[in-house]
Amino acid sequence: MEEKRNLTLVMDFYELTMSQCYFNQDKDQEVVFDLFYRKNPDDGGLCIFAGLEQVIDYVENLHFSKGDIEYLKSLNAFSPEFLDYLATVRFTGTIDAIPEGTPVFPHEPLVRVRAKIIEAQLVETAMLLALNHETLIATKARRIVQAADGRAVMEFGARRAHNFDAAIYGSRAAYIAGCVGSATTYAGEKFGIPVLGTMAHSFIQSFENEYEAFLYYAKTYPNACTLLIDTYSTLHSGLENAIKVAKEYLEPNGYRLKGVRIDSGDMAYLSKKVRRRLDEEGMQDCAIVVSNSLDEYVIESLIKQGAKIDSFGVGENLICSKNSPVFGGVYKLAAIKEGDVWIPKIKISDNTGKMTNPGVKNLYRIYDKETNMAIADLMTLVDEVIDENEDLTIYHHMDRWKYKVIPKGSYSLRSLLVPIFKDGKLIYDVPSLEEIRSYSKSELDSIWDEIKRFTYPQEYYVDLSRSLLDLKLNLLEKYK
Repeated sequence: MEEKRNLTLVMDFYELTMSQCYFNQDKDQEVVFDLFYRKNPDDGGLCIFAGLEQVIDYVENLHFSKGDIEYLKSLNAFSPEFLDYLATVRFTGTIDAIPEGTPVFPHEPLVRVRAKIIEAQLVETAMLLALNHETLIATKARRIVQAADGRAVMEFGARRAHNFDAAIYGSRAAYIAGCVGSATTYAGEKFGIPVLGTMAHSFIQSFENEYEAFLYYAKTYPNACTLLIDTYSTLHSGLENAIKVAKEYLEPNGYRLKGVRIDSGDMAYLSKKVRRRLDEEGMQDCAIVVSNSLDEYVIESLIKQGAKIDSFGVGENLICSKNSPVFGGVYKLAAIKEGDVWIPKIKISDNTGKMTNPGVKNLYRIYDKETNMAIADLMTLVDEVIDENEDLTIYHHMDRWKYKVIPKGSYSLRSLLVPIFKDGKLIYDVPSLEEIRSYSKSELDSIWDEIKRFTYPQEYYVDLSRSLLDLKLNLLEKYK
């Protein structure tokens, strides 16, 4: 059996030094932290939330091993009493989060952590690490899948990923967002993702000639034969040898050539030439697959040029989110409990985009009843009750004069934050990867196309209730 890694020490060192200070002061009061992000990658209109399952695994298994304690002791930075505390610490708090696969937007709480202050602090780095990475890759994959306009997208990025876990969990995120499978075999074993792949140029070069390489592969995999045709000359060598193998071996034995792959050159021009030649030979069912530094913009351009491409293999630009490689999620204190009262906390900045929304909050998605499309998301204070039989007024996150009134009877509300942990116990029924993938697709269908477009997308509004806005503005005035 594979030994399970203890990832507890995947945390910034200051989580521990701050916690030593809290311990010295006997600070064990409850706090609430919000995990959110400020800006969509690629200047897009939305993100796809992913990585929650890995957060759940980390929180469930949070414990400092004997070796961890010995290492921390060797640093001479922590008291023996604090190390004894760490040796027994477990997460005993409450976590609510948005389900994986949900389209999400800047500034709204993706995860809400309510716990004793040390416990809430210790989980920060790992939570950010998992959610920042997988949400980034799922978001990029969603854009690429959208650009493909119904054509299959395969994740081919392992060899360009930032080490092993980035490849494995990047495959998972890409599958959530709509990729049909991955070339990363371990992701297939671990998550049940379909694994895909054919051959490299080195395979073809290892034979005396291209035809022999194709023929041997066809004899080995006659039911799933896709041939790479650009090792020497796509049109004059690779394509003709692929057709020759199809006609001389596959078809006489009752098989069909499944596809040809092009990995270089002018994809639009070559795909048209290849399609015409294949059709001339009665091979209309032979698919054309392309790869080589593709992203959503290249794919969108190829389709506009009338390229005859059936599927896309996308590597580095997907698995590294090359155009926008940092997600930028943050984890900020929202409230501290003193006695039975929650004291709201706010971070103020000269940059208004970096100000936080104070207090213990809920998050709702507002739907138009006629179209079932999402109108906006609404943050409220946790004790607010919204009556759907009344008009709903939602406010800009900084200005009272910027508001919208949604007439009663025209809208419905859905709470986005669902319970994950309660008093340290997992109470969430973790969905399968296939369920997350299906859910994500249905959720995306409720978002207007104008918000999903790549260039200058329409802004999706994340607004505040009047009570939350008043609290925020009052705190700004207090600390000004």
